[in-house]
Amino acid sequence: MQAWQVHENGEPGEVMRLAETDRPVPGEGQVLLKVRAANINFPDALLCRGQYQIRPPLPFTPGVEICGETEDGRRVIANPALPHGGFAEYAVADASALLPAPEALDDAEAAALHIGYQTGWFGLHRRARLQEGETLLVHAAAGGVGSAAVQLGKAAGAKVIGVVGGADKAKVARELGCDLVLDRREDDIVAAVKEATGGRGADVIYDPVGGDAYAKSAKCVAFEGRILVVGFASGAIPSPALNHALVKNYSIVGLHWGLYNTKDPRSIARCHEELTGLAAKGAVKPLVSERVPLADAAAAVQRVADGITTGRVAVLPHGGAA
Repeated sequence: MQAWQVHENGEPGEVMRLAETDRPVPGEGQVLLKVRAANINFPDALLCRGQYQIRPPLPFTPGVEICGETEDGRRVIANPALPHGGFAEYAVADASALLPAPEALDDAEAAALHIGYQTGWFGLHRRARLQEGETLLVHAAAGGVGSAAVQLGKAAGAKVIGVVGGADKAKVARELGCDLVLDRREDDIVAAVKEATGGRGADVIYDPVGGDAYAKSAKCVAFEGRILVVGFASGAIPSPALNHALVKNYSIVGLHWGLYNTKDPRSIARCHEELTGLAAKGAVKPLVSERVPLADAAAAVQRVADGITTGRVAVLPHGGAA
């Protein structure tokens, strides 16, 4: 089979190499899956760089999220078991963690209804306790993680403010359903959020960016607001001023979705049922901006790493328009 492999750490476009390899052999409790679609996530770039919290042995195949097909023909969503990731024709995954792919979504969309949407659902509902009628501010609202949070926020009855970088991404954010879109390159984010909320600020702020985005969040969070720390796509990890959190009476809430796999795996299945229901109603639908063949996976991962994509980019190892 064909698979992309990383033999040394570095930028995805430089270190990913397409190779002819043997199909991976499932270990105990694992299954072999034919990869129907593999969704590109920012952690794939971090894996290539050797900067992710998990560092699989070299060489490895990146690709942490797929829609696959079991040997008996079932369509499933899975997180491949590294080092045999999803940017390949076949991958392996833990049998106990397989989730049924929603019938309402095609393969590429189904592959994208997992990490980003699970992160959004756990973050907004379990960690930040978003309530109907509250104002949700989403940084990087046109990206893969942000677009999921926008849709989930609207489904929960929140007013959603999206922050993006550039006119093209602003157009995408508006199409996703944001009530207000702000361009961080042009707009005064803090002033605009306060104006839009009558001076109150945002009740929940969804931050997968860190750096300057977090600094602005702290300046426009509401009384008893919650800043949800999801990731650091900017590469800059902020150091919150806890005295500021005390004086303004807001919460800084962290979310590491992967921990639920070990701490509370049944909650992931329950969340998937919720997401499947929302997809069936049309309340959420992953924005897949590109579908690329396996041969173009390295370049696509690099584009995601460089922050120039919108929504999700899916790799289709066996071709087709899934």
